[in-house]
Amino acid sequence: MWTDLERQLRELAGEYGQEHIFRYWDTLDTGARARFLEDLARVDFPLMRRLAETWILNTPEPEHFSDIQPIPVIPAEPEDPAAVAAGEDALSRGEVGLFLVAGGQGTRLGFPGPKGCYPIGPLTGKTLFQYHAEKIRNLQRRYGCVLPWYIMVSETNEAATRAYFQENAWLGLAPDQVYFLRQRMVPCMDDHGRFLLEAADRLAMNPNGHGGCIPAMKEEGVIQDARDRGVRWLSYFQVDNWAVKVADPVFLGHHVLRNADMSSKVHRKNDPREAVGVHCLCDGDYRVIEYSELDLYPQLLETDEAGNLRFFAGNPAIHVISVDFVERLNAHYDEFPWHVAHKKVPCLDDTGALVKPDRPNAYKFETFVFDALKFVSHPPVALEIRREGEYTPTKQPEGVNSVAASRQSMADYWGGWLEKAGWTLPHDAGGHVSVPVEISPVFALTEREFLDRAPEPRTVNSGVVIEADGSTRVN
Repeated sequence: MWTDLERQLRELAGEYGQEHIFRYWDTLDTGARARFLEDLARVDFPLMRRLAETWILNTPEPEHFSDIQPIPVIPAEPEDPAAVAAGEDALSRGEVGLFLVAGGQGTRLGFPGPKGCYPIGPLTGKTLFQYHAEKIRNLQRRYGCVLPWYIMVSETNEAATRAYFQENAWLGLAPDQVYFLRQRMVPCMDDHGRFLLEAADRLAMNPNGHGGCIPAMKEEGVIQDARDRGVRWLSYFQVDNWAVKVADPVFLGHHVLRNADMSSKVHRKNDPREAVGVHCLCDGDYRVIEYSELDLYPQLLETDEAGNLRFFAGNPAIHVISVDFVERLNAHYDEFPWHVAHKKVPCLDDTGALVKPDRPNAYKFETFVFDALKFVSHPPVALEIRREGEYTPTKQPEGVNSVAASRQSMADYWGGWLEKAGWTLPHDAGGHVSVPVEISPVFALTEREFLDRAPEPRTVNSGVVIEADGSTRVN
């Protein structure tokens, strides 16, 4: 005997050509059936058919812009005193919150847990989450405020992330200032636009991208919570960037003074074909063109007479977003473009066996937060940054944006502070600091703060750790 929900979902699946997902229904116990129906009830079947018809069953025409221009960029140095004052005032008044995208797993790093739990500290084993929390603690001490921390997790890592914070005393923060929200999941589809099964009672799903933070903030109560706390602006960043300047007063201040809806930090691309998106003005709208689309717009590879890249503004995924703008965006989320990737996704074959494919077999769909720039009412701020000490993502075990590269950036960045304070450190043939260095952001968040409090100079030939209380350990 079918329940009403089962009948409704079977009819829906049949209407949209997905009746195969009930293939193993008779093998499921009562609990598994209930969970499966609960998951299916959250699937937007019309949306998935539209995505399949657009991206899988047909060859879509790429969006084309007739006029593309570089965006105006504000140099980060020298610091604008008015911007600094405005940002510090916003922090002191408690008008700033933090929004962290942390839905990923550490799979590519060979780590069996949430990416934010990865022990990036070479000597201390501090996690990515911990480094971000220590920055928050410093800012709260400095500005006498509480910074609510909204952490967007996914279905795959929510339980482990919550457990990590609880088991580690909330990383020195108050439990009521850490707010977890879950982003939506969307089904993966095969070459025929059919849903894949991860197990007999579970669809193969993927998070709906960092653009999913827009509906998630409304659905999960973040907008209301922020308003209740008096928060007007959100400092947005991603968990894999250990170096990010959380709630940077300079950046916040430019955003506040401009009365912007959404602002972005940008960095100079190392190479015309570097795999980062590019901030541009496209037919008058602020947009980010993905690196995969560079060949559609050859002007993005052009240099000027001095040999400098005209479109240099790479996207490090660091933003300030006004809470009012997030609320308005929810009326436009259905207009966000979807981005597709062809990936290898383990799934059940026709015999019910789990297959781990050796080539891409599934399409994953995501929305991106930077597509919100199209909907701004006021010109965004684009603030140029140096990568050192601001942007070093940890995405893979080796090569560019690797664990080793992140740890080397720590050594060079914090080692530079030590050397300015009179310390002597060894260097390799390439001029890089050749011993690991870690300085707790609780002790010092900026070079200026460190030099005011630096321990007595030493000559060292091994790793250096400076803890939150200033105690120094040479390994």
